[in-house]
Amino acid sequence: MTYNTLGNYIDNSLISNAFGFLRLPLNFYPYNSDAEWVITGIPFDIATSGRAGSRGGPAAIRQVSTNLAWEKQRWPWNFCLNEYLKIIDCGDLVFSIGDANDMCKKLQLHIEKLLESNKRCLTFGGDHFITLPLLRSHYKYFGKMALVHFDAHSDTNYNTSKYDHGSMFYHAPIEGLIDPAHSIQIGIRTEFCCKHNFKVLDIIQINNMHINEVLNEIKKTVGKKPVYLTFDIDCLDPSYAPGTGTQVVGGLTSDYALKLVRGLQTLNIIGMDLVEVAPIYDKSEITALVAATIALEMLYIQASKKIK
Repeated sequence: MTYNTLGNYIDNSLISNAFGFLRLPLNFYPYNSDAEWVITGIPFDIATSGRAGSRGGPAAIRQVSTNLAWEKQRWPWNFCLNEYLKIIDCGDLVFSIGDANDMCKKLQLHIEKLLESNKRCLTFGGDHFITLPLLRSHYKYFGKMALVHFDAHSDTNYNTSKYDHGSMFYHAPIEGLIDPAHSIQIGIRTEFCCKHNFKVLDIIQINNMHINEVLNEIKKTVGKKPVYLTFDIDCLDPSYAPGTGTQVVGGLTSDYALKLVRGLQTLNIIGMDLVEVAPIYDKSEITALVAATIALEMLYIQASKKIK
């Protein structure tokens, strides 16, 4: 019996038929690959406070991404992603069922091994709690980071359990992982405590600003620090992303979100995640499709840095 570095049993006869994000062949040995960016799925949702189901997010994003794989020179970039960026999908992290602590340990180890081998990580959730162990891993290699956070919620709750998808950005500054003075939250439209010292652009502010003003605020806030980019799909209005656990009306349009992500290409982004897609609440796959599209744009902004 053969197992990969994520703990998955490998049937070698099936490897050629397995596919990942954008129909990329699954690579079960990511640490020794020549990839620059590695995609990992984290099918974890036991830190969810509302509706569960985001453990199905990584599979749904991969499945629907086949609809994006045909466009070799993606509009509006007009170049082929794979010609400028080496990407692999290593499948899903394996951890003990129902054990949040085991997930944290194995995710941190996995990401640290990837960073140690000079790779960067795009991670699909799963609920938003996964960002905390991801930040812990990145901190070991990049030090204190700026956070660019798209969400309907600030996720700075302090009166919750140790494992809660609404508390990561309360714990992260306390642990010294991120610098609140250089961190920004975009699209917030629920109650939050101003004491966390993040720059917040709530949805009312954003709707009264030109997109270039929003981008300028982001760039001014993060400065030259290494940036971790996290995108909770509930930042979008439920009409664009109904398949998520904690819907909040009045959010961003998918078009506006894509334009904002494209505008981040000058930032020093050292890690990215996309979380909270819960496909069981969206049989039409709209949410998975917009998530896959945003993830693709995240990769394009990395590739665009190589275009002369």
